[in-house]
Amino acid sequence: MGEDERVQHQQRPCSEESGKEPTKTCKGLTVKCLNSFRGKISAGNWRIRQDGDSQSDLKTGHSEDQDSEEKKIALELLETEQAYVTRLHLLDQVFFLELLKEARNAKTFPEGVVKMIFSNISSIYQFHAEFFLPELQKRMENWDSSPRIGDIIQKVAPFLKMYSEYVKNFDKAVELITTWSEKSLAFQEVISRIQRQETCASLTLQHHMLEPIQRIPRYELLLKDYIRKLPLESPDREDAQKALEMIFTAAKHSNAAIAEMEQLQNLWEVYRRLGLEDEFIDPSNELIKEGPIQKISYRHNVTAEKYLFLFNNVLLYCAPKVIQVGSEFQVRSRIDVEGMKVRELNDMEFPHAFLVSGKQRTLELQASWVLFLCRSQEEMNAWIKAFQCAIDRKEKRCESFKAAIQGSEVVIQNSNQCQSEELGRRAPQWVRDKLVTMCMRCKEPFNAITRRRHHCRACGYVVCGRCSEYKAELQYDKNRPNRVCVECFTFLTGHLLPDDQHGKNKSILEKGSAGISGQSLMCSFLQLLDKNGKGSMRGWFVIPRDDPLVLYVYAAPQDVKAHTSIPLLGYQVKEMPQSDTRHIFQLVQSKQIYTLAAETEDLKQRWMKAIAQAAHGEEDDSFDELD
Repeated sequence: MGEDERVQHQQRPCSEESGKEPTKTCKGLTVKCLNSFRGKISAGNWRIRQDGDSQSDLKTGHSEDQDSEEKKIALELLETEQAYVTRLHLLDQVFFLELLKEARNAKTFPEGVVKMIFSNISSIYQFHAEFFLPELQKRMENWDSSPRIGDIIQKVAPFLKMYSEYVKNFDKAVELITTWSEKSLAFQEVISRIQRQETCASLTLQHHMLEPIQRIPRYELLLKDYIRKLPLESPDREDAQKALEMIFTAAKHSNAAIAEMEQLQNLWEVYRRLGLEDEFIDPSNELIKEGPIQKISYRHNVTAEKYLFLFNNVLLYCAPKVIQVGSEFQVRSRIDVEGMKVRELNDMEFPHAFLVSGKQRTLELQASWVLFLCRSQEEMNAWIKAFQCAIDRKEKRCESFKAAIQGSEVVIQNSNQCQSEELGRRAPQWVRDKLVTMCMRCKEPFNAITRRRHHCRACGYVVCGRCSEYKAELQYDKNRPNRVCVECFTFLTGHLLPDDQHGKNKSILEKGSAGISGQSLMCSFLQLLDKNGKGSMRGWFVIPRDDPLVLYVYAAPQDVKAHTSIPLLGYQVKEMPQSDTRHIFQLVQSKQIYTLAAETEDLKQRWMKAIAQAAHGEEDDSFDELD
């Protein structure tokens, strides 16, 4: 139903719930108000039978004393649903439409603000008013012939997941109401005028907006009581049990949305205290631990008060600001969790100290290891545990990433074999953007302005705009025209393209990384260092089995063209001493020197062995492919 149509929609009477005492208004509600709703809701809080609600329009033909216990609960579900739809009507058909009308006609505040405040309340209202409530009313009217509600709730339960969007938006909605009530007198007057109406029961807009958040837990509690009252032989027991499981799943979606909202609010509070710039702010960040700590100076052997913020991907090493204007702390250094190490320091002078090291040196922390001092053994253990937790989680994600790369390689290798059978018939697995730096068809590098990434809807390759300016009908998408790459266009349509657009000879560097990685003696990420051993370029290095005398260097594992290649014949492999936790070796030939760094000592030794044998023209089938 469109917004203009809903303005003229037949309005349902917004009668006040009888027996409900007016409560005091509240000017501001935030996510903290939701804490009591997630996992802390007692049946007593939700299941208050109101004397006025007992007189419904439903005519059952039985007195309440004669009704079965399960029917009483079913009646309570109906009565509370009627009251709930009345509140939804007030939110959607009164508050929302009145504010929207004012925004469109008077232009005193943005129309988009109104839509952001009410989120998907229109969908929620229409679902309950036009589907769930009529189904309940019809069932209760025919209770004697069909005494059950489990089947109805089973049908509606999947739709309750739409509440997650509303819950996630709630805190932002309340903030917008507060902000625009101060900014716009017209905005405030519309809300105040509606709140003075009898239908609002002396409650604020914010309080009415809490009703959808409270509703799913109430369904869960009512259904639990209904099942407890059902006779063991009741035909509705199985359906009711299944319905309860589905309601529980919907509740978990809402709880997860609340938890995510709380985490974001806490994260923004941390950002405010740190005064961080925009590029650091990332909703995927998670604060693991924060607190004051003493840093021990290596040079002067003295301690200084510092403050640590440990996130899931970075450690922020901070100093408290003397004058706290805008932020409480100044970020002095950042240490990536990836590659981080932590260990306890066994020292008589500093009995509760531990060491932290990162891959990179920083301006503030010139040493590769940073020494921190705690006040007690318990405090030190807590910090070490938090650091180790962050490190373990990061390593696990890296392993998953490597597995995904390997899986993508298998898909790419097998794509040519099944192309004639499934191209266009099945939706492809897309190659992830991060795994390529150049078009997988023309091999030109991507950039954010003139050559952006696109996906071929037939094969899933990442291609540039020029190589994907074609349309072909795809069977899996009901034969609708879709964007495809040049090769899939030719295959699917049979139209040949001119030679200047297609069919060029491949250069020596045009060996697909994914293809040769799957048939390689060695392949992994390495760092290529400059002459000073400081600056570096991270690349995907491969020695193919079918070309074992050449080392190919790709910018990313899925690139179809190598960045460069190094003929290995005649090179000598020279091991370098370990420094700064880097595992370095060199390829030396006359005046040409390549300095490489591996992620681990084991990886370094395997590369040295592989390159040494390739440089001498030897072949060894014992090499293992590295992910």
